[in-house]
Amino acid sequence: MHYVDQGEGALVVMLHGNPTWSYYYRDLARQLAKTHRVIVPDHIGMGLSDKPQGIAYDLTFHIENLTRLIDHLQLEDITLIVHDWGGPIGFGYAVTHPSNVAKIVIMNSAAFFDENVPLRIRMCRSVLGDLLVRQYNLFAKGAASMATVKALPAEVKEGYLLPYGTYEDRVGIRSFLADIPLEGYHPTRQVLDTIESKLPEITADILLVWGARDFCFTEHFLDRWLEFFEDAQVKVFEQAGHYVLEDAFDEALAEIEEFIR
Repeated sequence: MHYVDQGEGALVVMLHGNPTWSYYYRDLARQLAKTHRVIVPDHIGMGLSDKPQGIAYDLTFHIENLTRLIDHLQLEDITLIVHDWGGPIGFGYAVTHPSNVAKIVIMNSAAFFDENVPLRIRMCRSVLGDLLVRQYNLFAKGAASMATVKALPAEVKEGYLLPYGTYEDRVGIRSFLADIPLEGYHPTRQVLDTIESKLPEITADILLVWGARDFCFTEHFLDRWLEFFEDAQVKVFEQAGHYVLEDAFDEALAEIEEFIR
């Protein structure tokens, strides 16, 4: 597992989603590392981490890897920052280690079952997924264009796509899509249901930083988070999409810095 470890002070662990990698947090990590110790891993199969072929990538696997990393680095009293799949992975850790998580920043993600999955994602999850996602890299390329309101500069798009140049490199992207537990019998559905059932036990302070123009994690998901954490602080950016840190970085940074101070 590749991870960034920089800065000194109170601990912040940032967890990316799919099809991104630690690059999503590049500017946030740089800023927060001025006052905190920042850890930003790439999930196995993603980013600069190893991408073994033919293994069982699923939510449990990623939660176990995160737990091993935190134990290995002996991280205590953590602030988690989660986005997209970082949500269920981070909360998968938090619900089993609640005393070790002091604060959580949630950005456009979920850690509960919801059937509201866009058609374009369902298509990439289907039997066409291997062709669309791994052969032609359409999911990662599409996200680099559709996950923001502002057009990303060419060099930033290249940064997001950098670790995913070959069919083999895209194994994690495809596996995350296949692991969306829409069917009741899906093995990850039970894991996600267990996490959801334990969300009321979370005592960490919560900040929700939300891009309102996200085609995937719409404000419906924000409302669902507030059912679990009615006292959470909320900041909605009306002109930001799924990659909220790309569309509203300065404003999001100010909210996060104030929250973790």
